Amino acid sequence: MKTILIATILIAAQAGNAWASGIESLEKFVKTVKTGRTDFTQLVTAPPKDGQPSRVKKSSGSFEFSRPGRFKFVYKKPFEQFIVADGQTLWLYDVDLNQVTARKQAQALGSTPAALIASATDMVALQADFTLSPVPDSEGLEWVQATPKARDSSLQYVRIGFKGADLAALDILDSFGQLSSMRFTTLQSNTALEPNSFAFKPPGGADLIRQ
Repeated sequence: MKTILIATILIAAQAGNAWASGIESLEKFVKTVKTGRTDFTQLVTAPPKDGQPSRVKKSSGSFEFSRPGRFKFVYKKPFEQFIVADGQTLWLYDVDLNQVTARKQAQALGSTPAALIASATDMVALQADFTLSPVPDSEGLEWVQATPKARDSSLQYVRIGFKGADLAALDILDSFGQLSSMRFTTLQSNTALEPNSFAFKPPGGADLIRQ
C-alpha cells in the first residue's frame, strides 16, 4: 500500500511539473516572442473510413508571424498555397486553381491555432478562448493542450510543443477526427521581417471570392 501511495504521489508530481513547464513555455513564448520565422513539415492523417487504413498527406513550407495578428504560411510542396493574415483580412491563395478567398480576419480566426501562436498578446486573452490542460512531455518537448471553449468550434484540441521558449510542434485534431501534425525547424525569434511580409494583393486574373 505504501509503495502504491508513493508511486501515485510521484506520478502526480510529474504531471504537475509537466503542466508547469508547458504553461510556462507558452506564457514565455506569448510574452517574449514578437516575431518569428521558421520552416515546417506537415502530416495530415485522415481517420480510417469504410475499413480502409488511414490516409496520410505530407506537405512542407515556411511560416512567419508578427504579433499581434499578422502571419503567413507558404506551402511549397506538393502544391503551392498561401495563407496570409495582414491584420484586417485573411487571404487564402491556391496557385493551381488561381483562386483567392478573402475573409475578415476578426471573424475568421477566433479559436484557431493561428490565434494561439500568432495573435494572442497575453495569457488572459488565450484563456478567454481556450481551456489549457497539462500534457506529458514527449519527443523531447514540453506540451500544452488548448481546447476551444466555443461549442461550435471545428476543432477538438490543439497541442503546442515547445523546446524552451521556441515553438517546435503543433498537433491539431479537428471535429472529424483528422489529425494535422506540424513540426518546425529552429525558430528565428524576434527577427527583423520585411515591412511588406504580410501584404497580399490578388494576382491579376485570379478568381476572388469574398466571404
